[in-house]
Amino acid sequence: MSKIAAREARAGWSLAAPGLLLYLLFALLPVLVTIGFSVTEIDRFTWKTDFVGFDNFAYIWSDSHFWRSLVNTLEFIALAVTGNVGLGLLVAVLLDRALPKPLLYLLRFAYFLPVLVAAALVSLVWKFLYSTDLGILNYYLGALGVPGVGWLTDGRVAMVSVVIMDVWKHFGFFMIILLAALQSVPRSLIEAAQIDGAGMPRIFWHIKLPAIAPVLLFCITYATIGGLQVFDSVRILTNGGPGDATRVMVLYMYEQTFGMQDIGTGSAAACTLLVIIMAVTAAQYGCGRRLARF
Repeated sequence: MSKIAAREARAGWSLAAPGLLLYLLFALLPVLVTIGFSVTEIDRFTWKTDFVGFDNFAYIWSDSHFWRSLVNTLEFIALAVTGNVGLGLLVAVLLDRALPKPLLYLLRFAYFLPVLVAAALVSLVWKFLYSTDLGILNYYLGALGVPGVGWLTDGRVAMVSVVIMDVWKHFGFFMIILLAALQSVPRSLIEAAQIDGAGMPRIFWHIKLPAIAPVLLFCITYATIGGLQVFDSVRILTNGGPGDATRVMVLYMYEQTFGMQDIGTGSAAACTLLVIIMAVTAAQYGCGRRLARF
């Protein structure tokens, strides 16, 4: 290696070192500690640790509450990913046209603004909107002569209520990404299709959608991983209730670790969630490679 190359390598590592150090401290190290906790039993009074192997995993895998939380998480993902990415794509398609720039900027800002608001604050506002007695939603339903809905107290509706709030808050993020992808589609292809007599639906399905497929796959994967990690909105809106209707995996981890004071089982649940996220990421990588071939 020449002196110039060695100097450039040292400069590169010196610039990357702070980021790598932060990654090791706040990402990799907690993961390793969690894996260690998952195979130990910790006495919360003396902090004495005993190696128990896979007993913690066996316990959570035999716990009906864990499997219910997994089913609830999958239900949340199915609804939230469809709502976030689907609505984001719909709005992006509607904005992907010749609009006055001030109006386009205003609409993009309006749709993206909820993404910037803290999830805890949004959840508190929506909890008031969903209130059975004082909520504005039931107020207008009553004005229309429709019986009030137990948005957060009815087990059949509670998960849908959480999803509605999640979609309202996050779809603007996916709208911005998909709108940028749509605007990067070569206009020459669209103009050629229009000259050949293709309408807007055919142009979308046969030109735009295949062109943005990798970006759409990224959005689906990102929304899925976010759905697997959902916690704050569920914790504030329903706290997993009524019953176990909205208890998700991260809330189950929280309750095991801080409610039951059992760090081992909470860590085992976290490791299980980590494996699921890794599987989703691997599936996304495989699908992305296949799409790249076409």
